[in-house]
Amino acid sequence: MNKYILITIAAAVLAGFGAYAQTVGTYSDSRDGKAYRTVKAGGKTWMAENLNFAAEGSKCYENKDANCAKYGRLYSWETARKACPAGFHLPSDDEWAALENSVGRRTMAGAKLKSSSGWANNGNGTDEYGFSALPGGYVSGGEFSHAGIYGYWWSATEYTANYAWIRYMYYNYDDVYKRNSGKAGMYSVRCVQN
Repeated sequence: MNKYILITIAAAVLAGFGAYAQTVGTYSDSRDGKAYRTVKAGGKTWMAENLNFAAEGSKCYENKDANCAKYGRLYSWETARKACPAGFHLPSDDEWAALENSVGRRTMAGAKLKSSSGWANNGNGTDEYGFSALPGGYVSGGEFSHAGIYGYWWSATEYTANYAWIRYMYYNYDDVYKRNSGKAGMYSVRCVQN
């Protein structure tokens, strides 16, 4: 194989990889001045970081500011519904599904959406889309649990009066999982542009 063909193949591989990294830019939240990276995936523009707006009732994991800086804040469902800045909203269950489908299947979406560092036991993803999902853990019954191991994100879609749909990822699996959870639990938030 000659040098020209090798260079052409390498360029095609890089071009293909570049198609995955669809960083659109940044968004500055006028409420507190925090800037968030944004990416285009599933036909929508998503924040590429967990929300870190100090809405009343939200919490930093273990009440430590450093965890908010790393993972964003944790929110109950009612707070999450109102926490995204103007021009953005809490994604519906359908918007989460569209995101998963755009990167492949749910059984491989986690590997592609997880950040390339920050997950326990080197359970990182490839972050092919620049989504950079991080494992912010959660709060249940007043107890903090599993930061670094699990990432949980609210959807805006109710399951029942007391439950809503969430998405979650584990450090040691490539899937994106879906289940319903009590609205009083506290999880991370990803905002999507209107």
